[in-house]
Amino acid sequence: MTKIIPIILSGGAGTRLWPISRRMHPKPFMEVAGKPLLAHALERAALIADEALIVTNQDHYFLTENLLKETSKAPKVSYLLEPKGRNTAPAIALAVRHIQNTHGDDAVCLVLAADHLISNDAAFEKAVSQAAEQAQAGNLVVFGIRPTGPETGYGYLEVAAAGDTPQPLKSFVEKPDRTTAERYLADGRYYWNSGMFCFTAGVMAENMAMHSGDVWAASEAAFAEAQEEGGVTRFEEGSFIAQPDISIDYAVMEKADKIAMVPAGFGWSDVGSWDAVASAHEADSDDNSIAGADKVRFVEARNTHIESTSHTEKVIAAIGVENLVIIDTPDALLVADRAKSQDVKLVVEALKASADAELTELPATVHRPWGTFATLKQEDGYQVKRITVAPGQKLSLQYHHKRAEHWVVTQGKAIVQVGDEEFETGPGEYRYIPLGEKHRLTNIGKTELVLVEVQVGSYLGEDDIVRLKDSYGRK
Repeated sequence: MTKIIPIILSGGAGTRLWPISRRMHPKPFMEVAGKPLLAHALERAALIADEALIVTNQDHYFLTENLLKETSKAPKVSYLLEPKGRNTAPAIALAVRHIQNTHGDDAVCLVLAADHLISNDAAFEKAVSQAAEQAQAGNLVVFGIRPTGPETGYGYLEVAAAGDTPQPLKSFVEKPDRTTAERYLADGRYYWNSGMFCFTAGVMAENMAMHSGDVWAASEAAFAEAQEEGGVTRFEEGSFIAQPDISIDYAVMEKADKIAMVPAGFGWSDVGSWDAVASAHEADSDDNSIAGADKVRFVEARNTHIESTSHTEKVIAAIGVENLVIIDTPDALLVADRAKSQDVKLVVEALKASADAELTELPATVHRPWGTFATLKQEDGYQVKRITVAPGQKLSLQYHHKRAEHWVVTQGKAIVQVGDEEFETGPGEYRYIPLGEKHRLTNIGKTELVLVEVQVGSYLGEDDIVRLKDSYGRK
């Protein structure tokens, strides 16, 4: 197979998959079918390449790096880190410029989403090989999915005739209503638009310049102020957000002349709703499924999916219910009709406008470059957290204006700095951090460090942190 550079677009908030997916821990990091969706994408990329380019938000860099360490079949990865969320056209424009600079105009680019599920590796490799041939012939290539039902949530691709081989694309079709979708399904010439593309870097650059010159010029300006180090490219925020917020479909694909569609012979899901997540899990004889929870009891229940990420084990029972998704997290519970699971985004919109907006931002377990923290209990004047620190990692040297902290180590070995003193601290040992005192926590052991933190004060928000030194470049 021709050398191909996968471009993995790892963005989006996945609002329809709340409360598991949140802005700071979005859909690509959700576990579906046994592993995070991004891990599936990395393993898929490794089938056809030994290196890949990930375009993601800079806030998700450490999450991605940690996931890479746990993914044995991943390719070598380079990064383009976005300071703010943007659409697919600027992301692909920046990726194309990067690949032109590193591999030349003839490099074949394969655009993959970080949050899709694809089955049948052999069929995927065959489709990519067909797409690469079309790309080298000067085409922009889109992968079409043969519809399995009258889906109204996808855009469609129209071709001249139904078939299993690549052919020229006649038109892109917007999301249809139910009646039109049923007609498309019966016709056979309409395929779902997968959002996966293939092209050479030079051909996409020419099409960008011709059909979306503002996007292409803005990407050049953004790259002019970018900084690259160790395979990681970071962009200056001002020039980055000056790029137009537009999808690659509207910016280029719907305007281009030479477009080929490759019909995908593999199973595909964009995992766009809880109903789709449920369908990705193995079900029992009553079509019930579970994830992340061992102690689930179904009694006269049908077609119901239960997922739990509670801090403590709990029994979950579903009795006499049908067609539900029940998603239990430590700080939110979702119960929805599977047929209405697309409407979860309406709940997220309402939460963003309320006093509970943080529930759309931070997950119950928050990931940091050094480890994690999870809030176990919070009331007026205090909160209790469980903190983990990976071996060799350390928190920033910091202090707080409005809270004191009490630390008890339960596992591992730490160095706790309080003021200018350092204390080796092991399981069962306690340290007190007075309000306003600089402090730092370092894991000096070979295993994960775990401690319980009790914060006491008039304000307990995460923004009451003044960092004096930080190993990860945060301010």
